Amino acid sequence: MSPLPGTPRDCAPAPARQLQRSGTSASAKTRRRGPWTGLLVAISLTALAAGGTGCSTRATSHDAVMPATGNVPATSLVTSAPLETAAASPSIPVYWLGHSNDAVYLYREFTPTSTADDPIVASLRAMMTRRPQDPDYFSVWNAPSRLGASISAKNVITVDVSADAFGQKVDQGIAERSVAQLVYTATAAAAMAGLIDSSSPVQVSVLVDGHTGYNAFGHVALDKPLTRDSGFVAPVWIIDPADGATIKANSLKVSGQGISTTGVLQWSLASVTNGRAGSAFLSGSVNVPAGPGALGNYAFDVTPMPGSYLLSVFIADPGTPGKQIGLDTKLVTFQGP
Repeated sequence: MSPLPGTPRDCAPAPARQLQRSGTSASAKTRRRGPWTGLLVAISLTALAAGGTGCSTRATSHDAVMPATGNVPATSLVTSAPLETAAASPSIPVYWLGHSNDAVYLYREFTPTSTADDPIVASLRAMMTRRPQDPDYFSVWNAPSRLGASISAKNVITVDVSADAFGQKVDQGIAERSVAQLVYTATAAAAMAGLIDSSSPVQVSVLVDGHTGYNAFGHVALDKPLTRDSGFVAPVWIIDPADGATIKANSLKVSGQGISTTGVLQWSLASVTNGRAGSAFLSGSVNVPAGPGALGNYAFDVTPMPGSYLLSVFIADPGTPGKQIGLDTKLVTFQGP
């Protein structure tokens, strides 16, 4: 059996299961939920308190650099990144970074919130201070001493953050993805709160201590408004079940989003014993109804014996038998009905 890779963080209690996963470390998504609703208005949303949880999502040295063969501006098959839709829920969206094969992608989670911050600031503060739910995720942001946000009538979100949020040393690739992480999180929070016009282009202007032109992480000039870069989005996501979930049902229902040149994704299920995953004993394929080369939803059911499993969904590389592209994993426990 192979040890299962995870990346524990140094803030907040670790989840009860923080095991090591086999193969290339990957990321996972939580169940899709929406947080806030609101009117589309030109509104100022400011939170200047030093607040936060007092913890850190500090990356390891492994997380601070791109894999040697994957340090390119964009490595995803995804060519469009639509905004989230407005929905009412006590949870907020947060995007994280995650390793998969020789690349680092953006993955989204939803996390509960009880803060009085507005939705954008709440999501960004969580991104900069909290631990990801999935131990394969990471973030290189530090807790800021100042964080605020506002929205203009022209669909421009302005984020003003203190320079101490950029304190970690990372390479060009991780810096670019971390700035994209901020853009995705801010736009997701605004869209789900109904604070922006999701049918029109949305831009994010990032100020640092009230000024434009800051060199983020020493690599990315924040001198112009930013938009979502679809090239950083993960090509395969497992949305449900959540990582660490316990399933009490007749079958294990799996759903998510993915893209492949054939319109087909592969999946496998490997049993986990004493923190180690064995070889896959169940496997199959699932169609993405959107078709070849299009990002779309997928779903399938599998009925294993009760136990703990490593669920994997990935794209099969037609040129290299056995290679798993865009690998995404979940550690789940299936109890049956």
